Amino acid sequence: MNPLLSPSILSTDFCRLQETVEIINNSKADWLHLDIMDGVFVPNISFGFPVIESIANYCKKPLDAHLMTVHPDRYINRYKELKINTLTVHYETCTHLHRVVQQIKAAGMKAGVALNPHTPVSLLEDIADELDLALIMSVNPGFGGQSFIENSCRKISVLKEMIIRKGSPALIEVDGGVNLETGARLVHHGADVLVAGNFVFSSSNPLETVAQLKQLK
Repeated sequence: MNPLLSPSILSTDFCRLQETVEIINNSKADWLHLDIMDGVFVPNISFGFPVIESIANYCKKPLDAHLMTVHPDRYINRYKELKINTLTVHYETCTHLHRVVQQIKAAGMKAGVALNPHTPVSLLEDIADELDLALIMSVNPGFGGQSFIENSCRKISVLKEMIIRKGSPALIEVDGGVNLETGARLVHHGADVLVAGNFVFSSSNPLETVAQLKQLK
């Protein structure tokens, strides 16, 4: 099955943000990925609510928000107001993960949990059947354009087996170092959703690059 594609605007030129959103609207992308960083959990700051609101006003694709933030539960209802469809929090920042997942669902959004490269997928065993999305970070979170971490493929295979065994509806999303070569391997190992930023927006033809990624299987 061909993967869903969620291009990340983190790698775009923010002076041309509306143009970027229009490119995604006109592409074969399925979602638009928002990397939201607070400068605390990760060593970078990306953008906040005013920028997200502007994107939501123009974007025709479902918004896929990845919170690389501490205390993600503080703003769950605000993200719903901003028309976020899927809200993903990090396992590493949630002491009461089950509660946060339930709060996201109660607000009317799909709930995802992200794992850093060093975090084993076995830690999702007790919550996998509650998730709509499990995000495997194939680079260390915080910056775009990093090199792909090879162990990610093995983690996806293990996670896919867990999801099937538990009858979970969760999709497996992968973020970091995705291109045509790594993307093909990720899909082969069980990835359902690919996040691509630098590979899409540094290309001479983002629309064609998105179309090529969508053809992987």
